Amino acid sequence: MKAHQSTGPERHLTLLNGAARVSRSIASILDLNILLNRTVDIICDEFGFYYAGVFLVDEHSEWAVLTAGRGAPGRVMLTEGHKLQIGGNSMVGAALASRSGRIALDVGAEAVFFKNPHLPDTRSEMALPLIAGEEVIGALTVQSEVEAAFKDEDIAALQTMADQLAVAIANARLVQFNQTLLRQADRRARLLRAANTVGQEVTSILELDTLLPRMVETIVSAYGFYYAGVFLTDESGEWAHLRSGYGEAGKAMVAEGHKLQVGGNSMVGTCIRLSEARIALDVGEEPVHFKNPHLPDTRSEMDLPLRFDRKVLGAVTIQSREEQAFSEDDITTLQTMADHLAVAINNAYTLEELKATHAELLRTKVYEALTVATTEAIHWIGNKAMPITMTIARLQEDLAESNPDLESLKEDLALISESAAQIVQVKEQLIGQVREQEPRPILLADVIQTAARQRGVEDIRIEIAEEVEYVIADSTQLTRALGNLLQNAREAGAGQVEISAKVGPEKGTVHILLADDGQGMPVEVRDKAWSPFFSTRPGHHGLGLPAARHIVTQLGGQITFTSQPGKGTSVKIILPSGYPLLGDLGEAPTILLFDDDDEWSRFLLKMVGTAKLATKMDPKAELILVDEYADNFEAIIAEIQAAKLAERTVVVTAAVDVDRMTALLRAGIRDVRLKPYSPAELPGLWQK
Repeated sequence: MKAHQSTGPERHLTLLNGAARVSRSIASILDLNILLNRTVDIICDEFGFYYAGVFLVDEHSEWAVLTAGRGAPGRVMLTEGHKLQIGGNSMVGAALASRSGRIALDVGAEAVFFKNPHLPDTRSEMALPLIAGEEVIGALTVQSEVEAAFKDEDIAALQTMADQLAVAIANARLVQFNQTLLRQADRRARLLRAANTVGQEVTSILELDTLLPRMVETIVSAYGFYYAGVFLTDESGEWAHLRSGYGEAGKAMVAEGHKLQVGGNSMVGTCIRLSEARIALDVGEEPVHFKNPHLPDTRSEMDLPLRFDRKVLGAVTIQSREEQAFSEDDITTLQTMADHLAVAINNAYTLEELKATHAELLRTKVYEALTVATTEAIHWIGNKAMPITMTIARLQEDLAESNPDLESLKEDLALISESAAQIVQVKEQLIGQVREQEPRPILLADVIQTAARQRGVEDIRIEIAEEVEYVIADSTQLTRALGNLLQNAREAGAGQVEISAKVGPEKGTVHILLADDGQGMPVEVRDKAWSPFFSTRPGHHGLGLPAARHIVTQLGGQITFTSQPGKGTSVKIILPSGYPLLGDLGEAPTILLFDDDDEWSRFLLKMVGTAKLATKMDPKAELILVDEYADNFEAIIAEIQAAKLAERTVVVTAAVDVDRMTALLRAGIRDVRLKPYSPAELPGLWQK
């Protein structure tokens, strides 16, 4: 209370000097919160008062709201939202109403005084209005524990300080207003960029599974909201199903099959039914709101209909952790974004319908082609079987004679043998020698190499991306399909064949390209190339390409080709991608492997620590494995038989050949098995 112990002119000068120091201290502060809190501290420290507070008038000019208060009492009152009515029963209210300072020398005897339980020691109070220009923007209260601490001349001295504070507050508000405008301008620019991004992306993305996640990511990142999701209505129009949601919460709800009833007790359902935006600035007070356990922090929600040509396809939901989080700019730009998204969704639906229609047409054409092919096959087999029937009749007649012509009998038997062999060959091209196996993850490079060795194609270049080592297929059937293609290339005069594989643009696919530099096909041949029994080369049954297509289709894939005369042929195969199946190897025996240094041998040696690549015969090996297409295969089998190790030997192959398998088993080899391509399959080699 040093400033109030002096009297007369000395006291007045002290107050003026103190007010000047306060004014200088606050003049350069442009942050409103810092300004007000610094002001109450400086006033109390400079003049020795025990409490000071700043009230600001609310937007309706009805209440003075405490905005800064000294010490613990000030913090408590701020937390409680302390306010005083303008013109009401308080010194602050009276000062604001009268636009002049008020002094209470003894608050107990003051008629106009608000008794504050947080400031029980107050004995004197002075309230000064804060006037900026012609507007009363608030009031300053200064309180003392001493009675009669203030004099009338103090008002004049301290009002100057209050006027400076009012100017500083006005300046800080102006800076704050300008900063708000800048933030709004920056936010508006970001919203426009986001809307532009969405407009560009939705025109190029026609797959809903790609489009919808991209949209929720864009909305959340561009607008700073904590959740966004897209609902689409089902065919019945009764339910809106969540098709994509942001973050872990969104993934969980999509996995659960989250749906909301159209027109039900949810903002999404109401938005779709009414075909209009719904906004809840405080979801706790919203009568129609679905409380979602996956999104417990939601305080504001906006739902926008996805409208296309008077039809509501669904809704976009955007949610924030803050109350009143949505501005007019948000609503305008987000509805524009939702309209763009609705167009993209409708385009995707249209594309799906076109694909379905195309698939139905394709199925119809396939059935027609199969009918034609079956008819042609029946005629072909009939033509081949007719000589057999006629020849058998001649044989029977010749044998009935007493002196049959043996040379003629031999010719007839040769004709029967040739016709029967051709029928069997056609059967093998169409369905293969063995039953189809369940598709499994297989090493693509090993199957390609096996197909090339089977068909005697040596000049082949293989390039397979590391991430597509495995495809899902039946290794025997895929070997047959690739063998047909390689044989076609060789017969077309190809000097080199290149086979490459890479990740396909469709999720979970591998694109395999087989390109040769052969003679290619003219247009009239290309149009008939898929037809069974069509061939430009005499003596060929024309089943290579049709059989390959049948196999690839059965494996859930696709096959197409392009060809130009003199420039070669390129065949593209699309197959499902795969990964090796994991499993426990258990206790593996010591294994001696006869094989080249190729993909499969490296796989086995990496997985089984007891296996080694053979350099010579080792009688101590518990299991001997021989790749069917290893160099010097016949010599290796002969050496194994000579060493009496056939019972420990298993021949492994990517594609089982029944005749070859039968011959090996008759030679005493323990077994012939398909190569295991995953750790889970390896124990099958040594388990009897």
